[in-house]
Amino acid sequence: MELLHVSPFSCVGSARNELILEIVRKIIGFLSIIGSSFIVSDIVKKVHDGNGTDPYQRIMLVLSMFDIIYSLFVPFGGTWMVPKGTGWRWAVGNTASCSAQGFFYMFGAFGELFYQAAISLNILLLIVFGWTQEKFAKKVEKPMHVIIITVVLIIAIVPLAFQSYNPFCGQCTPGPVWKCSIKDEKESCNWVLRGTWRITEVTNILAGALLIIALIFCTVAMVWVYLHVRRQEVKNQRYVFRGSASEKHKESKRIRKILFLYTLSLYLTFGIFLIYIFVYVFGPSSFSVWISLIRSVLPSLLGFYNMLVYFLPNCLKYQQDHPGAWLVTAYFRVVRPCAPCAVSVSGMCCGQKEDVEDAPEMNFAKYNTTNEQTAPIPDDVEP
Repeated sequence: MELLHVSPFSCVGSARNELILEIVRKIIGFLSIIGSSFIVSDIVKKVHDGNGTDPYQRIMLVLSMFDIIYSLFVPFGGTWMVPKGTGWRWAVGNTASCSAQGFFYMFGAFGELFYQAAISLNILLLIVFGWTQEKFAKKVEKPMHVIIITVVLIIAIVPLAFQSYNPFCGQCTPGPVWKCSIKDEKESCNWVLRGTWRITEVTNILAGALLIIALIFCTVAMVWVYLHVRRQEVKNQRYVFRGSASEKHKESKRIRKILFLYTLSLYLTFGIFLIYIFVYVFGPSSFSVWISLIRSVLPSLLGFYNMLVYFLPNCLKYQQDHPGAWLVTAYFRVVRPCAPCAVSVSGMCCGQKEDVEDAPEMNFAKYNTTNEQTAPIPDDVEP
């Protein structure tokens, strides 16, 4: 008896776990799409209103667009795009839809990864090396966008050209389809029916290497920024700063917190893949099932995590302007979309929505650390 190597429940243990996984994937994918859409809407609104955007906001714009693509086709699309013959719950797709999901899986995931690293690069140059956003935009931003999008397209196109996007664990990812046979109640897989095993190996090695490099870079950038700001704190303990020097140091501390939260979101999403690989190879099979469930869920939350971090400065500012307001209330007031007053049934229409002015961290273009790099003690400092 011959069959394709598609084993329902092989990654999740049971049909019940499969149902839970698919429901959770779609809910989380939807939340991520909503979160990234809020970011895109906020930046587009700034452009529409004639307000300038800086490289940080443009990076967030492209990052959020990559996340919308990934979340729409992978966690939210889920098994709807997987070929029906796999036997997975709600699988109604075909080979073409599977290849499309695999392409956008790689395109979206690596786009998110590289642009998360771009945020770290932007803040590192801003805080530690004293760059202005104008300098970053002139020397780094355009080549950065071209390089990232080109590399991501190459990574996504190569497996597509070799028909190497195939169903695995309820999703279409780089990997071959084996032709297997059952004899004496034992399954043996002899040769690849679709896809190329060599391409899959190269893709997996490249993906793992790029993931590790990005995590290391973001970690080093975060630690470097932390140590730089810490040195400024030590200097402040020796001298009493006034005026611009003190304000710039406060802003650098706030931006350091933003970088830490973005790096943490990267670890909670992409970092879990490294744990999954380790447990899948060395851990017990029962534990691997739960790690597989976590690995399928957490990366899909990146857009929602980034939305929380992106709007956090404005929400904290809202709390300062409205003492006693809960953080959840602040997010609702800052993030919630408004409907035209003519069609609003709740009374919360655009004309009545209170606009919250951007906190300093929301516009890095206003920030310049050059004054903090100066060796002599400023005139407005008292020993």
